[in-house]
Amino acid sequence: MDPLKLHNDAIVIDALQCSDFNRELFEEALRGGVTAINCSAVLWENFNGGIDYVTMWKRLIRDNQDLVRPIHSVADIHAAKREGKLGIIIGWQNTSPLEDRLDYIEIFKDLGVGIMQLTYNTQNYSGSGYLEPHDSGLSGFGQEVIAEMNRVGVLCDLSHVGEKTAADAIAYSVKPCAITHCLPRALKDVPRNKSDELFKLCAQKGGVIGTSLFAPGLAAGNDANVASVIDALEHTLDLVGEDHVAFGTDFSLNRPRPGPWLLWANKDKGTARKLTEFGSVTISKPEGIRRIDEFANLTREMTARNWSAGRIVKVLGGNWLRLLEDVWG
Repeated sequence: MDPLKLHNDAIVIDALQCSDFNRELFEEALRGGVTAINCSAVLWENFNGGIDYVTMWKRLIRDNQDLVRPIHSVADIHAAKREGKLGIIIGWQNTSPLEDRLDYIEIFKDLGVGIMQLTYNTQNYSGSGYLEPHDSGLSGFGQEVIAEMNRVGVLCDLSHVGEKTAADAIAYSVKPCAITHCLPRALKDVPRNKSDELFKLCAQKGGVIGTSLFAPGLAAGNDANVASVIDALEHTLDLVGEDHVAFGTDFSLNRPRPGPWLLWANKDKGTARKLTEFGSVTISKPEGIRRIDEFANLTREMTARNWSAGRIVKVLGGNWLRLLEDVWG
């Protein structure tokens, strides 16, 4: 099996990046054989900030329409593959732009926001993030948010959500949820990683878990390599099966560390207490997958482990396609 041909023929979906995109990054992603990316850099913004993010992407897509196209449906992802363009899914890592208005979910869905993470790190109207001192679980308003996401076709992401709030969301949601960019706590016990039990709950309802490249969550830390990433993915795969695992790299390219965006990201609501040191400490992506154009190295590693072509195609993008078809309809 030729891993490069398999990679180039497959639909490859990266379920989370918060990179500061420009034309050069679009070209790099296409060199890496990536078909679509969930571009999700909304962390603490209010309604105006959510509108600004959509507006920025409308302009960026228009100015680079020879390279990229917007994604509103699974059919659009297939079209991006046929056209040799990079598909842009507009996503958020917080529901803060909704403020306290349930009816904004449909408005933002109509504007192209197809994936929303329920909370980012701390408390909001819907529930708790993983760094909230007390995870109070999904709120009553959060239940309504989940129901409205289900109704209008927005995928609920639970990556930075607290364990209890995430479990509540999975149980309450009629549609499957996703954990787009996360790593197993069983391999490294840090707060950002999630339990095997939560992964199982997500998969049992039809959800997908995206393995990230975040070094502090990998067993080898900054010494990790491509094999370390596939080790983490393989742990989750053994737990939930090959239909429920994929990739969400969590690339934050073009964002200096330390730098204003990452320092802002690591404060509660962007202005309050410092939540983590991740904005300023040295964090290296795993050797061999430090840039988007190295994406095929993940396929090479899976091939080297004698995985079937069918399994690899599912992990690269097929599982995201199934989930998005179910949720977006």
